[in-house]
Amino acid sequence: MPIVEGFSFDLTVIWAFVIAFAVLVYVVLDGFDLGLGMLFAAEPESEDRDVMMNSVAPVWDGNETWLVLGGGGLFAAFPLAYSLILPALYAPIIAMLLALIFRGVAFEFRWRTKRWRGVWDLAFIGGSGMAAFAQGVTLGGLLQGITIDKAARSYAGGWWDWLTPFSVMVGLAVMAGYMLLGATWLVMKTEGRLRDRMRARAWVLGLATVLFIGAVSLWTPFLQDGYYSRWFTGWARGLALGVAVAVLVLALGMFRTLRVRHHDYWPFVFALGMFVLGFAGLGFSMFPYIVPTEVTIWEAAAPRNSQMFMLVGAAVLVPIILIYTALSYWVFRGKVDPDAGYH
Repeated sequence: MPIVEGFSFDLTVIWAFVIAFAVLVYVVLDGFDLGLGMLFAAEPESEDRDVMMNSVAPVWDGNETWLVLGGGGLFAAFPLAYSLILPALYAPIIAMLLALIFRGVAFEFRWRTKRWRGVWDLAFIGGSGMAAFAQGVTLGGLLQGITIDKAARSYAGGWWDWLTPFSVMVGLAVMAGYMLLGATWLVMKTEGRLRDRMRARAWVLGLATVLFIGAVSLWTPFLQDGYYSRWFTGWARGLALGVAVAVLVLALGMFRTLRVRHHDYWPFVFALGMFVLGFAGLGFSMFPYIVPTEVTIWEAAAPRNSQMFMLVGAAVLVPIILIYTALSYWVFRGKVDPDAGYH
């Protein structure tokens, strides 16, 4: 069914949205988890760290299911894109995976020892920070473009092409945004002095996140000609203005509810809304390219029969994952009991 400029809704578009959805869910769920890990560094008291970790203990490993779905879906549905993107971004992707491994091991081991707990806390903090930064650098490296040899259908750039001022800024932006999600999550899940400290930190992190969103939004259109024309020609100019206004409205809502002590849930909701809008803006910038602005989703797609076969499995598995994820958050809703938790 044709839509604008020759685009059409077909299996390839459906798979692009499935992968984008998986990445978005990973970002909003594991984002606060990684942010909480980075906030560990500012909480030296062991009791407060225990409460922070207990707030995510029932859900943290399930959050990473969506990362596996996004990466596996990219390999299966868009093999050409997978073969182009990974060689270009091996360094930050490997750093992210190693950081997630250290972080996961630290989560389990810090409860098993007192003598080495400080070491595992450092591993948890470092793993969370490195994973967040690497994810941002990966995004920045993808947005700024990848050098490819179209004739050979292979990556033609160098080992360090991903490392630029823009990718580093996006890495820092993701760290700030994840810490904002972590702080607002702890406002929602904790009480007392810990909640009050996180409420104060959410103010600072919220300002930093808004500034980073503005900086990335202003820089991105000048990375590629396609980005600029997408946002600043025709009706898209109104869309760009609308998205900017919506982000500011959500930010103001978050700051306002952070000032009201009995509004513990709304800051987290508003922060999530900012992330969703930012992600939607990035998707609008890139579509229909999966390797900006070189390879479209149709050029990178697997054969139709393969897409259909995988879509049947995804149609069964994705709802199941959504159901058990929602159930786990529902069962463990409410404030964390400081006297009970993960052991």
